[in-house]
Amino acid sequence: MSDLLRIGTLGAAGIAPAALTDPAAKNDDVVVAAVAARDRTRAEAFAAQHNIETVYNSYDEVIADPSLDAIYNPLPISHHREYSIKALRAGKHVLCEKSFSLNAAEAREMAAVADETGFVLIEAFHYRYHPVFQKALEFVDAGELGQLQHIDAQFVVGTPPKTNIRMIYETGGGATMDMGCYPMSWLRHITRQEPKVTAATAVEGDPQIDLRLEVEYELADGVTARTVGAMNERTFVADMRITGERGELYVRNPLVPQHGNQVKLTIDGETKFDEELTRRPTYEYQLEAFVDAIKNGTKLPTDAHDAIKQMELIDAAYSAAGLKPRGT
Repeated sequence: MSDLLRIGTLGAAGIAPAALTDPAAKNDDVVVAAVAARDRTRAEAFAAQHNIETVYNSYDEVIADPSLDAIYNPLPISHHREYSIKALRAGKHVLCEKSFSLNAAEAREMAAVADETGFVLIEAFHYRYHPVFQKALEFVDAGELGQLQHIDAQFVVGTPPKTNIRMIYETGGGATMDMGCYPMSWLRHITRQEPKVTAATAVEGDPQIDLRLEVEYELADGVTARTVGAMNERTFVADMRITGERGELYVRNPLVPQHGNQVKLTIDGETKFDEELTRRPTYEYQLEAFVDAIKNGTKLPTDAHDAIKQMELIDAAYSAAGLKPRGT
């Protein structure tokens, strides 16, 4: 591998500019060098807009390009396992969008191939690398709140069209797979624990498609939690509230703090910290971390083995709500 990390993207997904090409344009260690899409004309337009040198006719051709070091996989969740594994076996590192896979069984298979090949495979939970979440984690790790008591987290948005992949079971649809996965991940990472699902309630649209899923949990030492992921609300809300014996930590918009954020720590009724932190995009931090993992072997908190635990939690939440885990 040369000093410049060459990345190919599978598809011209709507998330790709924010998640990959824009951060890459600001990163001297990275170039996005190849793209393919189901519609070649769309791929050519995407390449022209983002200065990508090579357009291929298929995803397999991108993966086979010997000049590439890594693959970005923003395909529908139903395609994450197949193409991430193909990329790993072709000698490529992989940045895979969330949710990582349709279910935990697929995640285990993907992680096993990453282990076997020795290439980096991470789930694109970009929030985890931003100073907003890092600051919240710092407060919790330092014991500022005392014994934790309850965590409440939510990410809710409006309803997409019926033709959207989020509304189709076969492609890995459902609010939990695209929205609810975030507060579930926040909960896991802020507590550094694996919560146990105790109850879940779904608002179902088309069969097996959760428009809203509310999940209740228990953790060690009597800590309880609740997460909500929804795509049937009027407005966008993404926040997390952590209550402890000494006070409360509130985090507004840990999801995309580049659009505004707040970290507020209240201890014994007194505000100890209340700031908006940097609005530098989460995706820039994520890309830097991905490069660091590839070049220096740094272990990342959203690696494939973390993704297994994440998908196990999602599977458990669906089951508790009386819905099928995706892909089953």
